[in-house]
Amino acid sequence: MLNVNIHNLKLKNPVMTASGTFGYGEEFADFVDLERLGGFIVKGTTGNHREGNPYPRMAETPSGMLNAVGLQNGGVEKFCKEVYHRIKHLDTNIIVNVSGSSIEEYCDVASQINELEKIPAIELNISCPNVKKGGMGFGTNPDMAAQVVSEVRKVYHKTLIVKLTPNVTSVVDIAKAVEDAGADCVSLINTMLGMAVDVERQRPYLSTITGGLSGPAVKPVAVRMVWQVAHAVQIPVIGLGGIASAADALEFLMVGAKAIQVGTANFIDPAITMKIVDGLEDYCNRHGIKDINDIIGII
Repeated sequence: MLNVNIHNLKLKNPVMTASGTFGYGEEFADFVDLERLGGFIVKGTTGNHREGNPYPRMAETPSGMLNAVGLQNGGVEKFCKEVYHRIKHLDTNIIVNVSGSSIEEYCDVASQINELEKIPAIELNISCPNVKKGGMGFGTNPDMAAQVVSEVRKVYHKTLIVKLTPNVTSVVDIAKAVEDAGADCVSLINTMLGMAVDVERQRPYLSTITGGLSGPAVKPVAVRMVWQVAHAVQIPVIGLGGIASAADALEFLMVGAKAIQVGTANFIDPAITMKIVDGLEDYCNRHGIKDINDIIGII
């Protein structure tokens, strides 16, 4: 009833988790049947260990949150040698979010992940700043986005998902560029650039001043962008941005997403993904839907 396919990935259901909100999966094992998920995306992995940004780096906002964690992680070597062996037995799609500050770093991380038998896909985070281009995000320019995807495609031979930033004039142009460069799938949206000020202390809440806005506040923008991209590309689309219920997930599916990712809601209710899977099953039963693919893209 709920099975969907993303390129070569076979998902038990369309419910996945978003990178940076679910750790390495094992942190949620007490709350979630990990093998019941369609898949989960581990936190952003870079070439070397990263401490991330100084605190404070998270702030609550109306209907959402700001974060500027800064890709804190132990690096790709630690993931391959330690974390991978703790989670590789899980019967679900384990996907690694790959991040970097240069094309060389993206390629290095992707090539190492390519050797891990139980990792069937990577999600390329092209929202990262390109240090060789003055800090401009790879994903804000079609040519830069295509270049990084094209180079990673040469060293990575499994399913390549590219995560798109909403902080652009035309997300469709970026989506088409990465499709032409060899992406097998796109996921969107990443966080929107935002800012909040503590008026009593008369300073920004975040140490970095600005950060990524996520949560229910961004959902209408995310739904709109997924709808636009799904109608513009031939590759599958994964939708995310403010999903906190089965009804939210269904919105994304109906506008063309083949699967969805749950992010900020995991912080509020660690078991939310299981409730969304149950909700999708209930919806299909109530509406006499035998295959959830029948409602994907009906809008």
